[in-house]
Formats: sequence, C-alpha cells, structure tokens
Amino acid sequence: MRITAYGAAGEVTGSCHLLEIGGKRLLIDCGQFQGDDEAYAKSGEPFPFDAAGIDAVILTHSHLDHVGRLPLLVKAGFHGRVLATDATREIGRLILMDAAHVMHEEYTTRLRKALRKGIEAAPPLYAVQDVLVATDLFAAPVSYDSPLALGDGATVTFRNAGHVMGSAFVEFDERRNGTHKRVTFSGDLGYKGRDVMPDPTAPNPCDLVVSESTYGDRPHRPVAESRQELADAVKNAVGRGGNVVIPSFALERAQDVLYHLRLMWEAGEMPAKRIFLDSPLAISITKAYEAHMSELNPKLVARLDAGEEPFDFPGVEFTHSTEDSKAINRWSAGSIIIAGSGMANGGRVLHHLRHNLWREECAVIFVGYQAQGTLGRAIVDGARMVHIFGDEVAVRARVYTINGLSAHADQRGLVEWLRGTGDAEVLLVHGEPQSMEGLAGVLRSDLGRKVTIAEAGESYGVG
Repeated sequence: MRITAYGAAGEVTGSCHLLEIGGKRLLIDCGQFQGDDEAYAKSGEPFPFDAAGIDAVILTHSHLDHVGRLPLLVKAGFHGRVLATDATREIGRLILMDAAHVMHEEYTTRLRKALRKGIEAAPPLYAVQDVLVATDLFAAPVSYDSPLALGDGATVTFRNAGHVMGSAFVEFDERRNGTHKRVTFSGDLGYKGRDVMPDPTAPNPCDLVVSESTYGDRPHRPVAESRQELADAVKNAVGRGGNVVIPSFALERAQDVLYHLRLMWEAGEMPAKRIFLDSPLAISITKAYEAHMSELNPKLVARLDAGEEPFDFPGVEFTHSTEDSKAINRWSAGSIIIAGSGMANGGRVLHHLRHNLWREECAVIFVGYQAQGTLGRAIVDGARMVHIFGDEVAVRARVYTINGLSAHADQRGLVEWLRGTGDAEVLLVHGEPQSMEGLAGVLRSDLGRKVTIAEAGESYGVG
C-alpha cells in the first residue's frame, strides 16, 4: 500500500489522498481549497495525477473541503465509482449543487465588474450540469461496519466518525501471500458527549493511520460551558438592544446551534424575539437530518420518536427566499441570525455582517474553524476594519469564538481515538502547522508513536 497526499497536507482544506492498494488507485476525498482568492484558484488547477486512472473515490463526509472538487475530477476524466454512506450521498448532492449556484452568482458579479474594466473574469469552477454528471457516479450507499471488497484481497470498511451526519473514518485491509496490512484514514473526527451526533466509533489497531489534526494543539471547552457562553453572549447582545449574527456551516453546525438554542428556550433563557435560520442549504440539510434520524445521538432520536421537532420551536423562522433574507435586517434588535457561510467568505451572512458588525450593541459568534484568508479569520484575529461588498465596515460588535461547539475533536479527543489504533505510525494531515506540531509532540511523548507530518505531493509506504 502506498499513500500520496494531494490536499490538506500542511493546511486544513482541500482533503485529497491517493491510496494504491490491491492493484487499485483510490482517492480518499476530493475537496475544495477554501480561504482567499488564491485558494479558489488553487482548486481550479489541474490534478497532479491522472484522473482517468482513479478506480474509485471514497468520501469520508460531505463538507465542501472534502467533496468540492469531485465535479472537476469527473471533468478531468474520472469515470469510476464514488463510495459513500447514504447520508453523505444525499447531503453531498445538496452541497455540490449549492456550491455550483453560489459560484455562478459570484461569477455574474465579477463579470459585471470585469466588463466595466475591460478585463476578463475567471469562470466558475463548475456548473450545475457538472454536479449532475458527477453525482451520477455515486454507487449504492455503503453501510457502516460492513467490509466492501475492492478486489485482489483488499477491502474497505466505513466506521462512524461522529463528525457530521453520514461521516466516516475508513479502514483499508489488504490480505495477500499470508500477510495482513491495515491503513486507516480518520476523515474528520467528532468527539464524545455531543448532543446531536453520536460518539465516534473506536478504531481497530492498524499499521498506519492518516489522522486529521485541526485542533491538535488545544483543548475545547466542555460542551456545557460552551452552551453557557453562547447563552451569555446572546443575552448580553439582546440586553444591549442589538442582534446576534452566527456565521455557520450549513452541515452540522447550524443544526447544533439550533439545538443548543432550543435547550435555552426550554430552560426559559431565550431573550431573543426571533431566531432566523437564513440558509436554504442549511434548511434542506436539517430536513435530511430528520430523514436519517437513526444516525443521530440516541437521546435526540428518543425526542424525535416522541414527536418533538428538535430544530424547530417557537420563535424559529426558516427563511428560504432572498426577499425574506433581506427583510431580517429591518429588525435592529432582538434577533439571532444563523447564516452561511461558516467562515464568512460568502453567502447571506455577509449582508447581515454589513448591517450589524459596526454596531457596538451587537454580537458576532463564531462556532467553527476559520481558515486563513477568510473574512471570519480576519475578524477573529482582531481586524478593526474589514471590506464587505467593497465597503469598509468597522468591527465594533463584540466578537466571540466558541470552539466547544466545533464538530472536530480537540487534542484530547484525537489522542484518545488514536490510542485505539495500537502501535500504528501516524501521518498527520488537515491542520495548520502549529496544530500538527502540537499533536505530533503529544503522540511522540505520551504514546511513543512514530509521527510524520504529511507534505503535499509526497508518498508514504505501508509495510
């Protein structure tokens, strides 16, 4: 077996790893690079391998940084199978279609400006038709914990990663000539004790584990403390006569935030007059969550079985149309606005930030990772002035970062999960340099592991 890292190597986004096993060439994820214009341009560069020579793509989950270049792979000649869980297939279609629509809208804006300047505008990475062609390659859904034959003594098994709906870490086994080798890809890992998603499944011992390291250098606050921090931020902003803007990923984070707000409402701690889920994609994914409720946390499943709507309660409004989205900004106080994108690098949240970010009485609450080069990262890092739609906007609202609501395991969660892989060598991906170095140090000192930090384009052998 041989692994080559082509994305999320030395960075967080663009997950893409080539595994050669059993005479097959498999791609584990095919994600988009996210951040600034440079990252967008990088996503459109030719693949550094022969797309037509890839036998299958294995998707760990449906976040854009793990599935976003799949249509480009097909355009480049890939015609094999795409293997994923049922929920990942369903949500992946939604996310890719949304990405195509967003890129088209952004292109029309760029084109108008480019025409006025007499220059060309870069076209979208792909269109809706490309998404339809790509998603036609989805094979029958893969079930958790059921080995799937890949041929020539090789199998793949999807295990529940507890990250988002349908997420998996994948174990590849190769048996030939009396030997058995196993390599495990973590994908993105959740952690124990969350409200919406179940705990991640423990891995089996293996020879090599390719592990994410997003929060590898730090602990998260306990969920209860994070929920209290969210409640305090909301009460303070509403008490000052302001609004609360929560940039949120449509997948998992929006549902998590809604559920935490529901718990606040049940406890009588909800001062906001109205709560808006201002994201058609998040609304569609929320419906998908309810359709796959058997994969949710058992406690939440019990509430669903009792007829409750965990993500829909008094005061919540789902805003589908552009007109309804614009109308939200007529409310100058007492509103909680959950909108994408989660890194504030596009989407409806930009309009809400432009209306609220300069107001001292308002609050902006970040509940997920902010990649380098994004507007969200600039705000979190303390920018006093930012540009939104060409306007300079002062950052006067109170800014909160609540990492305890993240869908990623922290350092403790990663180390605990990696203990289950036995004495496996560890190849770290999907993290900023300080996160990977921090996790590598702990794994070497506490677990005695051999740890390598993956470099883009480099190959690593197994056995």
